[in-house]
Amino acid sequence: MSAHTPSAAVPGRRVPGPAAGSRLPWWAVLLPAAAFAALLMLLAAGGEAAAAEPAGPLPQILLSQVQILLNTL
Repeated sequence: MSAHTPSAAVPGRRVPGPAAGSRLPWWAVLLPAAAFAALLMLLAAGGEAAAAEPAGPLPQILLSQVQILLNTL
């Protein structure tokens, strides 16, 4: 089994360097920046959070119906 030998460079052919194809689309820069800003605003406004209002009677009614159904099985 022979080892692969690198081929010689073809004259007139450019070899891509490390910067070839490194341009980013505009959204690839904007989306992480917008996500970072949104999370930073959420973190900064965390002290202004308020407790949720107590739920109305509907969740209690549904819970009692589920308990009745489970007890009959």
